[in-house]
Order: sequence, then structure tokens, then C-alpha cells
Amino acid sequence: MTRKTKKVGSTGRFGPRYGSQLKKRVLKIEQGMHAAHKCPNCASPNVKRKSVGIWTCKKCKASFAGGAWVPITPTGKSASRTTISLEEQRLEKAKK
Repeated sequence: MTRKTKKVGSTGRFGPRYGSQLKKRVLKIEQGMHAAHKCPNCASPNVKRKSVGIWTCKKCKASFAGGAWVPITPTGKSASRTTISLEEQRLEKAKK
């Protein structure tokens, strides 16, 4: 017997409904959500999604807020980079 969900993966449960492009989008989101993510505290790949936007590390038991489907969103990455650079600028001014 052949595998039914070779191309569509977990979205095979939708059958012929909703269209191929929407199912591809859902598949991409679900694969990212269930992938291994690194913990921001201990850097181990044991982060799991507890509920929408809440992520927990199974190793260090840390809980943190993140995106709905991924623990760290692209917007969150850019915001943290901006915060770090502003903090560095503030420290340089304090030294002068």
C-alpha cells in the first residue's frame, strides 16, 4: 500500500478541501511549529509549544512568550538587535 501524504504531509487530513496553496501554507506553519527550537536560557533543543504564544523548555523548565507558531519571530529578532545596540550606545555615552 502506498503512502497517501507524501507531498501534503499533515495537511492530508483536509482532503480535497481548501485548495493547494492554503494547504501548503498550513504545512509550512505546522512544520515550523513542531520543529526543534533552541531554548534562550540553556540553548538546548528542547523547547515545546505549550499554548498559543507560550513556549517551555523541557530541560530547564523555563517558560517564555514568543510567537504563535515559532518561539522567536523575525520581528522579535530585529527588536532585540535594536535594543542591544541602543544599550551599547548608552553605555558608550556613559563612559565619555
